[in-house]
Amino acid sequence: MDLKPVGRTLLRDQAYRALKDAIVAGVLAPGQVVKDRELAEQLGFSRAPVRDALSRLADEGLVESKPQSHTRVTPLILRDVHDALVVVRAMHEAAARAAVPRLTATDVDWMRAANDEFADAVRSGDVERALRADDALHDVLVAACDNRAVAATIDRYTPLIRRLERQRFATLPAQRSVVRHEELIQACAAGDAEAAAAITSTIWSSLESSEPPKEAS
Repeated sequence: MDLKPVGRTLLRDQAYRALKDAIVAGVLAPGQVVKDRELAEQLGFSRAPVRDALSRLADEGLVESKPQSHTRVTPLILRDVHDALVVVRAMHEAAARAAVPRLTATDVDWMRAANDEFADAVRSGDVERALRADDALHDVLVAACDNRAVAATIDRYTPLIRRLERQRFATLPAQRSVVRHEELIQACAAGDAEAAAAITSTIWSSLESSEPPKEAS
């Protein structure tokens, strides 16, 4: 039986997710030249889904190609990160405002559990676990707001921010984030949508205040 086109679509999506995760985690470093043949060999895929994935990542600003030259992971440009942060902050504010009236007690419990995980990861200096827990906490509100455009925009631009967060995790006011998360959870539990939106804005705005690294080129 011949494979259906959906099979290739799944491989393309798998390649996209694997490469995106590698870029965000720094496994593929800013400015690093990448070749579809080598990436395909490492992933165990043919070159076609890898090329599709690289094209998608280029649309999202995570890789860049120069015709007849090379494809590389996009360098960290602080202006681009700032622009992404403005958009992500606005979307999370909108999500909080819409989600709070819909939250259940279970949702709030999930947020508390995520913040406990975040706090433990911060204490142990586990960057990956801290950022996963941070995503899990905010994802509760994103899911509850039930707005696909908001969710898609956050998914589109957050990786640009996470790349920089990993580089300067030690300088981020992470312990303060634990407290702000708790304030957000309390506002959600109280059903105060405007307070939740304001605290969410403060949380994301705090990322702009930490000392940035030198820009890569």
